[in-house]
Amino acid sequence: MSAKNTKNDAFERLVELMAKLRGPDGCPWDRKQTPESLKPFLVEECYEVIDALEDGSPDKIRDELGDLLFQIVFHARIAEEAGRFTIHDVVAAIHEKMTRRHPHVFGTEKLATDKEVLSNWEEIKRKEKGHEDRKSILEGVPKELPSLLRAHRLQERAARVGFDWAHLNEALPKLDEEIAEFKESLKSEDAGKIEEELGDVFFMLVNLSRFLGVNPDEALRKTISKFIHRFRHIEEHAEQAGRSLNDMTLEEMEKLWQDAKTNQHQD
Repeated sequence: MSAKNTKNDAFERLVELMAKLRGPDGCPWDRKQTPESLKPFLVEECYEVIDALEDGSPDKIRDELGDLLFQIVFHARIAEEAGRFTIHDVVAAIHEKMTRRHPHVFGTEKLATDKEVLSNWEEIKRKEKGHEDRKSILEGVPKELPSLLRAHRLQERAARVGFDWAHLNEALPKLDEEIAEFKESLKSEDAGKIEEELGDVFFMLVNLSRFLGVNPDEALRKTISKFIHRFRHIEEHAEQAGRSLNDMTLEEMEKLWQDAKTNQHQD
């Protein structure tokens, strides 16, 4: 048996396993699930894949991708039971779509840069069934996305048609402008206005990160990890000294924070 057939058999065994779990003699929990009940697990598995990618462990990445694939096969099995489509229809559809959207690879079209590819991608997508009635290039970005990621995706869409800065020195003054407007809103003590202006600052920071080629969600995730590491240093020091954090002064905690910061940079 060839390696290719072995790999195909592995996928088919997973499909058969799912059918068994959902079958009359299968698992009561799996049989009870619906697309709605599975949504939290699908989202959770996506984030666990991201965690694994950040960890960098091949074994962990493999396992988490497997968990995500299981969720996809799960949803496809429920759809098959309802007579809608099968997992093989899912695979065939994405294969056809990716072939169609890469005419520079599978056809005769010539596209030299990634920007040309993205622009052409949007044009092809606009002509596809289900997309032709869209009135805005911003349509199709899921409302359910986390706000940081949704802002990033919307800004990407706008940039693809030229709504973007040409140079960084054009973007930075806009950030200064938004921060100034936020500071001015603080004087009003108007909670609604403060929220609006703070939102503009966040949106501008996301746009700036996109312009710089930085994923804002990943940047924030790394900062969160950094914060946890440094705050744990404070907690551990307090525990070793037999003290409560509530009894420590801000100055004491700040000193420990700076110690953690120095040690982290030296690691």
